[in-house]
Amino acid sequence: MHVALGWEYRDRRVQQGPVVYCAFEGQKGIEARVEAFRQRHLDSKDIERVPFFLEPVTLDLVQDHAALIAAVRTSMGTETPVTVVLDTLNRSLRGSESSDEDMTAYIKAADAIREAFECAVIIVHHCGIEGTRPRGHTSLTGAADAQLSVKRDGQGTILVEVECAKDGPQGDLVASRLENVVVGTDEDGEDITSCIVVTADTPSTSSEGRLTPNQQTMYRILHEAGPPGLSLDDWYERARGEGIGTNRRATLGDIRAALHAKGLITQTVHGWAVKQPST
Repeated sequence: MHVALGWEYRDRRVQQGPVVYCAFEGQKGIEARVEAFRQRHLDSKDIERVPFFLEPVTLDLVQDHAALIAAVRTSMGTETPVTVVLDTLNRSLRGSESSDEDMTAYIKAADAIREAFECAVIIVHHCGIEGTRPRGHTSLTGAADAQLSVKRDGQGTILVEVECAKDGPQGDLVASRLENVVVGTDEDGEDITSCIVVTADTPSTSSEGRLTPNQQTMYRILHEAGPPGLSLDDWYERARGEGIGTNRRATLGDIRAALHAKGLITQTVHGWAVKQPST
């Protein structure tokens, strides 16, 4: 939306122009998020002037990218997008993420969109179970001009980090949080809510102030257990179920010790729990 409106984003300039957002999953949710942004940031008279085109479609990008290009041209007339977002790769790929052949074909389809409009193509993709790299074949990372990770830390702050960039600086960090917005009412008269992204304080970039992906997972497991927490055996068993410490038990102990040292967890009579803020 900032690109479509030509607004600076977190003191960073943008190249203004039309944006095409292909929502291959969660279409209703995306529509609600757009409405939440419009209600919070735009006057009613400005709503129709935003060159943001939401395409709530389901397709196989490899087979259907030509039809998608034609549809964008038809809907936008003489305008062309400065970026096209594909959200997500998994829901627009009929083959396997781990297949060299299938991923190469997907990249070629994305390249065709980029070449048709001379625009940026943003691919939303999931991480693997460890959360340290994109899922599937490495050819995707090799073809990307930049890779940004989106993670939630132990305090609930959403962090976007530039992990790699071929023609720009790496390591830049943007911190955000979600804020609820009422976007309407349902047939029972109850509020329909969505969320907008707002600025949050950037956490410390020291090793003591940030959590590794494994630490984030271990913390999340304990957080989801609620105030009672978990016994050490239950906690470790759930962590192993998410692929952590399957080969070496001491790894789990190291992660637990690190979370304890950061003051995020505490030992209880029954095991371990997330440390509650003092009142």
